[in-house]
Amino acid sequence: MSEIYNSPKWWGKGLLFENCNCQMICPAHLSFKQSCTLERCLGYWGIRFDEGAYDDVRLDGLMVLILWDSPQRMYDGNWTEGIYLDEKADAAQRQALETIFRGSAGGPWAILSKFVGTWLDTQVVAFRFTDEGRKKQLSVDGLFETKIETLRGPTPEADPTLTNLYNTIHGPVHVLAKGSSRCSAAPFALATDSTHSLYSTFSWEGP
Repeated sequence: MSEIYNSPKWWGKGLLFENCNCQMICPAHLSFKQSCTLERCLGYWGIRFDEGAYDDVRLDGLMVLILWDSPQRMYDGNWTEGIYLDEKADAAQRQALETIFRGSAGGPWAILSKFVGTWLDTQVVAFRFTDEGRKKQLSVDGLFETKIETLRGPTPEADPTLTNLYNTIHGPVHVLAKGSSRCSAAPFALATDSTHSLYSTFSWEGP
């Protein structure tokens, strides 16, 4: 029996990128039942909405950062997550985004929310983001910074990718990258250097 969510229809398309402290490729990216590289998997998802709407609330151009801390086997649950919303969002947009990413609006994030044991208070921050195609950088002053760079492909024109792989939130083509991140937001002691990273074009909808 499918769950019923008291939420209007919503949808979104855009860029999803990630970095965690696993060596490439993060085993949990293939299956949450696989053990990650270290005793705790620490990482983030960066989201840029190119377009989207929650009912009649537009989400175009907004960014979201989600930090996580999970057990070595992510399937065991009890993750800790923190959501950081774009200060450019107005009150209605912030409410819409928080509803989506806490899993209360159905769709893919409702599936991931079942693994979260602790939700930290949602924060509103100023993002600095640059996207140069194969290089992407995101920072929040005094809190977080990351840089990801696409791995070398078979030819200068071709990026290395994962395809034909089921993933709850990523699009059908995952571009492989390496990422380096620093985070001072408690309790996320994230410090990576050239570890697992990838990005894709997402397409979500709910409920």
